[in-house]
Amino acid sequence: MNSIIYVADDDAVNLRMVQAILEREGLHVECFESGDLLYEAFLRKKCNLVILDVLMPGNDGFTVGAKIRQISNLPIIVLTGQESDDDYIFGISLGLDVYLTKPFNPAKLVAHVRTLLIKAELGNPQQLIQPEDKPAIITYADITIDTNKLTAQCSNSKLQLTHTELNLLTYMFRNQNKAVSRDELLNAVWGYNSVVGSRAIDDAIKRLRKKLTDAKTRVSIDTVRGFGFRVSES
Repeated sequence: MNSIIYVADDDAVNLRMVQAILEREGLHVECFESGDLLYEAFLRKKCNLVILDVLMPGNDGFTVGAKIRQISNLPIIVLTGQESDDDYIFGISLGLDVYLTKPFNPAKLVAHVRTLLIKAELGNPQQLIQPEDKPAIITYADITIDTNKLTAQCSNSKLQLTHTELNLLTYMFRNQNKAVSRDELLNAVWGYNSVVGSRAIDDAIKRLRKKLTDAKTRVSIDTVRGFGFRVSES
């Protein structure tokens, strides 16, 4: 696997340790002392996966991760000393893939990196698995989703959705004739059901709604009070 990993951390010791761990796995690693330097390098030359600390000089890891996510669906791992649930929720809601806290288990980091790279290479970055009895092309109102190509089109314009947003919209399109609960969406998209997940889904729905509004689509996501959400056509 000839993959290039970009890592940003202002702690030189931790930066070199992550580099050594991943290079032992045969991965090419490029290190940066800040997220801003990593982002500048990313604009010049794309990589296969990004690992970001949170607290760094200049823009923090969340801000850099969000900027990358706006232009790319590559896997992003947060590796940080920030252990609060709020930070975890915020990172996941931005569409970042994995949130690990320091001190970390090297084997766990390698496992996450390997899994994310394999999923990205297979074109299956985040649980968007095509059921055998479901069509690959789903159309609702003026939006068409291609679950094989992992794309969404509104009329003739491509919707720039994160993996999570695409998964959410796909699941709701497949269940367009009913309201779906938060628990159902959490289990289908994230694979877990918790208080943390409930906050994450609300943030993801908010971001998805904004993108739908910006695209001037006829599709909207309605809140079913005390239950969940439902797609509708205006």
